[in-house]
Amino acid sequence: MNLILGDRTPMDLLKKIEDRKARVGIIGLGYVGLPLMREFCAAKFNVLGFDIDPAKVKALNAGRSYIKHIPASVIKENVAAGLFKATSDFAQIKKVDAVIICVPTPLDKMREPDVRFIVSSGEQIARNLRKDQLIILESTTYPGTTRDVLRPILENTSGLKAGKDFYLAFSPEREDPGNPHYTTRTIPKVVGGLDRRSGQIAAKLYGMALERTVPVSSCEVAEAAKIIENVYRCVNIAMVNELKMLFDKMGIDVWEVINAAATKPFGFQPFYPGPGLGGHCIPIDPFYLSWKARQYEMTTRFIELAGEINVGMPDYVIHRLMEALNERGKCLRGAKVLVLGLAYKRDVDDMRESPSVRLIEKLREQGAVVNYNDPHIPVAPKQREHNVGLKSLKLTERTLATQDAVLISTDHSCYDYDWIVQSSQLVVDTRNATAHVKQGRGKIVKA
Repeated sequence: MNLILGDRTPMDLLKKIEDRKARVGIIGLGYVGLPLMREFCAAKFNVLGFDIDPAKVKALNAGRSYIKHIPASVIKENVAAGLFKATSDFAQIKKVDAVIICVPTPLDKMREPDVRFIVSSGEQIARNLRKDQLIILESTTYPGTTRDVLRPILENTSGLKAGKDFYLAFSPEREDPGNPHYTTRTIPKVVGGLDRRSGQIAAKLYGMALERTVPVSSCEVAEAAKIIENVYRCVNIAMVNELKMLFDKMGIDVWEVINAAATKPFGFQPFYPGPGLGGHCIPIDPFYLSWKARQYEMTTRFIELAGEINVGMPDYVIHRLMEALNERGKCLRGAKVLVLGLAYKRDVDDMRESPSVRLIEKLREQGAVVNYNDPHIPVAPKQREHNVGLKSLKLTERTLATQDAVLISTDHSCYDYDWIVQSSQLVVDTRNATAHVKQGRGKIVKA
């Protein structure tokens, strides 16, 4: 069914979408862009992917995948069927009907929003923008980015007007890599437009490929929805991290406390402590909101405190490790430490903002000899702000025995924790991964 939108009827674009003849462009072929490509191709849309990394473009066009949960077979099948092609030629933007921006939005060294990738993507689009195209931003950012940052770039360069000549919307990515219960297709898709027409068209496009869309009144509401989701998690994780440090001093196991509290059938949702926050969104979003709040002469004290607690967790872990070594007559300087897990969470190959990276950096600063093991990340890739510069050390009985300490940072399910504890001199556990280990518990220190 076609939509009638106010006093103008963009029938051609809507008909293209409804007939699955609209060509979809995706800028940024990473952990957000590739899953989205898979779903649009599955819905029989033609997808043109854009990325500034020529190695990624070459790999994808050859049918190879660099993301664990996107099988190479999916890439190969869609390339062979002519449904997907990757390119670094942004001039081809003019050949697509909808452009979805899925680029990183990190923090700078001052913990302020870094939207340069959104800006550069907007500039590339603007140089090639034509009438009746739909532009959607998915990158996590602060409320107002779509309207106040992206729109002026698109309008000023192209001479076209959003809501009149082209359509502009925001739809937050909600990817959860490694979650077997929720996928890109099944996670409800929040969509907010710069204006009513833009929101309706964007919702129509997503609705053709995904199970459910959740239209909201504006792009600001959609932007804020993503922020509040991650601030909620950040604040609650900070609370249990702080309680972990307190309960440790009191001789109380915080994990047992949480599990006991979780038996209450109402009014309590369990969150679990760790060595810090990882992933692209949760460690970053609170700082995006607190930065925006200062423009309104407000201080988000509660949110900023939560961020500070979580950022400080690697220091707490290092302190606990130092204490455990000292008790055994050893010094951290010169100690051999093996970090288990480089990914930011269990059973994924994603190390964005991983606390493991910060732990490795801090251990090196203290003079420790550091290695890591992660079956999902055989070689640590260079990141924008970090360079681990290591390969995953093979996990053998001899490897474990020769380490002064084994630090469990990511609790991958493939690890045999009974064997790890049995083979190690000291195990510092930040994830309660050794909860069910029976023998050798004297070697285990929780942190």
